[in-house]
Amino acid sequence: MTSDEIRERYLRFFEERGHRRIPSASLVPSAHDPSALLTVAGMHPLKPFFLGQEAPPAPRLTSCQKVFRTVDIDNVGNTARHLTFFEMLGNFSFGDYFKREAIEFAWDLSREVFGLAESDIWVTVFAGDEELGLGPDQEAIDHWLAMGVPRERIVPCPRSENFWQAGPTGPCGPSSELYLDRGLEFGTPEDLPGGENERFLEYWNLVFMQFDQRPGANGEGTVLAPLPASNIDTGLGLNRMAAILQGKRSVFETDQFLPLIELGEELSKRRYGEDFATDRALRILADHSRAMTFLLADGVVPSNEDRGYVLRRVMRRAIQQGLSLELDQGFLTRYAERVREVMGGAYPELREQAEAIDMWLSAEEEGFGRTLSQGMYMLRELIDQARSSERSAVPVDEVFRLHDTYGFPYEMTSELLAEEQLSIEGDFEELMEEQRARSRSGSGTVSTAAISAAVGGESIDDSAPNRFTGYETEVQPTTVVAERPASERRAVEANGGNGAGPQRREVKLAETPFYLAGGGQIADRGTIEWDHGRARVEDVLRVGQDQVLDVVVEEGTLGKGEQVLARVDHLARAATERNHTATHLLQAALRERVGGHVRQAGSYVGPDKLRFDFSHGHALSAEELRDVEDRVNEWIARNDRVRPITTTLDEAKRLGAMALFGEKYGDVVRMVEIGEGEYSRELCGGTHVRSTAEIGAFHILSETSSSANVRRIEALTGPAAVELLREHDRLLSDVAATLRTRPQEAPDAVRALLQERRRLEKALKDGGAGQGDGQVDLDALAGEAHEAGGAKVLATVVEVPDAKALLDVLDRIKGRLQQAAILLGTAADGRVHLVASVAPELVERGVKAGAVVKAAAEVVGGGGGGRDTMAQAGGRDPGKLTEAIDAGRQVIESALDG
Repeated sequence: MTSDEIRERYLRFFEERGHRRIPSASLVPSAHDPSALLTVAGMHPLKPFFLGQEAPPAPRLTSCQKVFRTVDIDNVGNTARHLTFFEMLGNFSFGDYFKREAIEFAWDLSREVFGLAESDIWVTVFAGDEELGLGPDQEAIDHWLAMGVPRERIVPCPRSENFWQAGPTGPCGPSSELYLDRGLEFGTPEDLPGGENERFLEYWNLVFMQFDQRPGANGEGTVLAPLPASNIDTGLGLNRMAAILQGKRSVFETDQFLPLIELGEELSKRRYGEDFATDRALRILADHSRAMTFLLADGVVPSNEDRGYVLRRVMRRAIQQGLSLELDQGFLTRYAERVREVMGGAYPELREQAEAIDMWLSAEEEGFGRTLSQGMYMLRELIDQARSSERSAVPVDEVFRLHDTYGFPYEMTSELLAEEQLSIEGDFEELMEEQRARSRSGSGTVSTAAISAAVGGESIDDSAPNRFTGYETEVQPTTVVAERPASERRAVEANGGNGAGPQRREVKLAETPFYLAGGGQIADRGTIEWDHGRARVEDVLRVGQDQVLDVVVEEGTLGKGEQVLARVDHLARAATERNHTATHLLQAALRERVGGHVRQAGSYVGPDKLRFDFSHGHALSAEELRDVEDRVNEWIARNDRVRPITTTLDEAKRLGAMALFGEKYGDVVRMVEIGEGEYSRELCGGTHVRSTAEIGAFHILSETSSSANVRRIEALTGPAAVELLREHDRLLSDVAATLRTRPQEAPDAVRALLQERRRLEKALKDGGAGQGDGQVDLDALAGEAHEAGGAKVLATVVEVPDAKALLDVLDRIKGRLQQAAILLGTAADGRVHLVASVAPELVERGVKAGAVVKAAAEVVGGGGGGRDTMAQAGGRDPGKLTEAIDAGRQVIESALDG
């Protein structure tokens, strides 16, 4: 039975028993779920249903969910079963059926659909726990006995094995697991399910959520209370079942993995099974190529933070294994192509995002290749030093330097040292935290979690959620359903930090036209008016299930039952709508001009400006920016209709609608279509103009780096854009007046002045002005700069008499190179002098002036240091100056490529 057949037969089995089939959610959890970076279980996307926060689309659901876990990443390749990415089949009940039906379904499907022999199926059950005050799960035991399972094949297991809980408090319950007895050739007669052995293979887990774990009296311990409705959550690993039904000893020999193993054999000219090192490398490549292809298809891009770091770690482990097999460059895209061939039928996003997937894989393989070769050389030196001094460990500060200065992953260093029977001496995480603390110092930011905690999570009252009318109107007659004093933090803010003032209130209206912040668009502002009273709306909050207004009462007293007129600030809303629709146009123009890999990675949409973060590996050229801006203004001039449409999620996907990164969607969605959908369709709950001409004008302010592989564009629209262009005209007129020329001739006049200045400087130099930085041709020096990672890099030797003159040259050349990393060196009086300067924007990307000069100084037998933006060093070996400059350049480029 193929993996595709296993997936389909499972889902159809439960559909025939009243379950609604739902598609796999993204590997990126909802933006409202900060509990995990990636989807780690089949029930993960269904958490709001299990927690009672949302109503499920049906009381019975079944799915095949994409899942990614890093907990076992170090074991991938070492064993026959550990994976990072896999598919989890599941059936779920929300207050509908419970243990008897779940056990009956599992028993029938195992025997009747998958054809497993009854005598080979064993089960485990919860044995009870004194601390929880629970005895054995006799109910589950009785149901298994009723199915015909002999008592000796029903094995009680402790809480650690057969009791599920999401955390220290919340829903929890006993579980029952199904195991396949693979026979005595895999173990001994004494082996049992739940133990550490190869004889019994777990293939299905049934979780019976029937308790709510709460804090005990006085905060001591916990107590269990029955849930209002008992739920069922099950998980069956598709790949493990494939190994069982296809008679394979390893998942890597099943139909989803074997084509990838065979590709590795073809590219490496080696055979799977010839030795452990080859098997391990081929297994890692097979697993990690699946993982990276699916992560990229779901919009994750490689970076040094959060889920982007997880992806980068997987990609770099695969690259290292590919190099160990001596695969030619470009092998990652070959693997991605094979993944699409094997799994593209079940997961169409793999083919839809093929261009973006291949682009990111090629860029990472090329960039990390340079980092790896340099890092491996330095790591080998550390290993040799440890061996020569008969040490069993490498100092953690050296490992940290490899990571911080050269971008060499800590996990890879740890793995490679372990292969040499060496460990790391010291706490790497402590050094990382010190670095994070240095980065955080002075930032003065307040976390979203802190704000959410201050707002509170409990609903303001027990009435039905209010109705949003802001799509239809900005003025809404309505009624105050509930109100209460504002949270302490907000009250203190409103009172100038002098303690809680009585006028700050949180108000729930029956109907509200005020938009709640979401999808990048900020919340509305406005007023509430009533007889003899008025309040200013400062913010819109999500409190529990309610949309609540944060208001400052300016006149009168506001109470429950008051008839009020809610009015949105029209000018701010209109400006925000212009910026929001322009953001959609900007994404469409970027995808058209730059490539289909462009995906939204964050945004800000307010009345003042728009900010759009998007996945892209390097800075846009001036020509690309001009083309994008022109295209957006062309669409604005066409006066195309902007039309919100309510439709099904499946229909929106069929029409090619773009979805927001990390957002969760229901079966029915709101899609914003521009120009009859010929160039823009996006799933969006925000407010928009009615036609593109209402935007008026669009002007890009800047294009910068937001983080690794994420670019950021800021822009203005409407009157703000027009005013900026007028200001540019005024500045040009002032320059022209100063130069005594016409505005259109001002650029030529400035160029003529600069040319004259260079002529005079040359004449002064030729006239023998003496030694110093006047001897350095700054134009020629600036011309030596090159592009790396979207930034200017200048690393070169200059001829000056001493360190002071070198600093003078650095100060002057910095004015000609914006957002640059500069390393200059000179040899004078038998010594080497080095200086480095790094723009703050590049420091944020990991380029540190101190690290640059340190790497260079080590080559010439010296040392030095300084700040992240400016550093100096010296050395004793002028003969190696060029080599030292090259070492510093490699540090800069490695950081920019990372």
